[in-house]
Amino acid sequence: MARVYNFSAGPAVLPEEVLQQAAAEMLDYQGCGMSVMEMSHRSKEFKGIIETAEADLRELMGIPENYRVLFLQGGASQQFAAIPLNLMTTGVADYVVSGSWSKKAWKEAKRFGDARCIASSEDGNFSYVPDVDALEISDDASYVYICQNETIYGTRYPKLPDTKGKPLVADVSSCFLSEPVEVERYGLIYGGVQKNVGPAGVVIVIVRDDLVPEEDLPTVPTMLQYKTQVDNGSLYNTPPCYGIYICGLVFKWLKAQGGLKAMKLRNEEKAALLYDFLDQSKLFKATARAEDRSIMNVPFITGDADLDAQFVAEAKEAGIVNIKGHRSVGGMRASIYNAMPKAGVEALVAFMDKFEKAHA
Repeated sequence: MARVYNFSAGPAVLPEEVLQQAAAEMLDYQGCGMSVMEMSHRSKEFKGIIETAEADLRELMGIPENYRVLFLQGGASQQFAAIPLNLMTTGVADYVVSGSWSKKAWKEAKRFGDARCIASSEDGNFSYVPDVDALEISDDASYVYICQNETIYGTRYPKLPDTKGKPLVADVSSCFLSEPVEVERYGLIYGGVQKNVGPAGVVIVIVRDDLVPEEDLPTVPTMLQYKTQVDNGSLYNTPPCYGIYICGLVFKWLKAQGGLKAMKLRNEEKAALLYDFLDQSKLFKATARAEDRSIMNVPFITGDADLDAQFVAEAKEAGIVNIKGHRSVGGMRASIYNAMPKAGVEALVAFMDKFEKAHA
């Protein structure tokens, strides 16, 4: 059976070259006689895998020496708690709520301190990003938190907020490694890898040294302390070894593609193909405000729920799968991550054009 065009928001499409290499190494990783799934996380083979993965990620992102890179479990959602537990040293933190994921993070942080929502776009069903030039940041805030790309609503920050000297914390799950990033502008960056980097089961945290507590936090679970993970090189317990291995292969693939500058150009080209069609269509409509549109996640609707359902069903028959939108937006959503080829977006646009002409 031919591979389909998989527009899933996550777990999502992976580069075919990566899948082929993983398949070739499934039974015997580089002559060791074992699969990566079988080897000890304390073995020299896995030590090479995780150290190479970190080195390649540092090269791709230009991560400074004073930042730690952690490969952890628990997904991005566990970081909703870990971040305030480690970083909310004043008992106060400011959150910008631009969608479901930042709202969940804010609600979780309220369990551990005075987490303040300083701006929200919920009044427009999160179809836009709040104005970051007008943020009233609390003098006593330990950090300012954003979700840089909201998967469900298809929005991203066109620019980063001025945090007035407070550390910026960003969930980048949906836009991870899709374009160059100035790591120095953040105190902490994190993301679940299952959207744009690897398989489900790994979350990567990049945290500045001065934000890692120097002493043990007696009221914080050992596994949720950044100090624990830093001191043990992400190996305090058995990490998600195979997921880290796949992430490492993706990092190699990204380097071979020309790095993050090249990926940004490719991603912008794919997004422009889809948005240009949506903007001239009489049937389909993009739901996010134009200036805040994501280049990774593109929600769109017809305005007729039955017609949307018909589109999703017929698209599947045409080899275009996982195109159904989230229930809070409805309609459709095309996630066009790094590994989605331009041909996939072209196939989607051609199918949309055909569907529109049939239902004009």
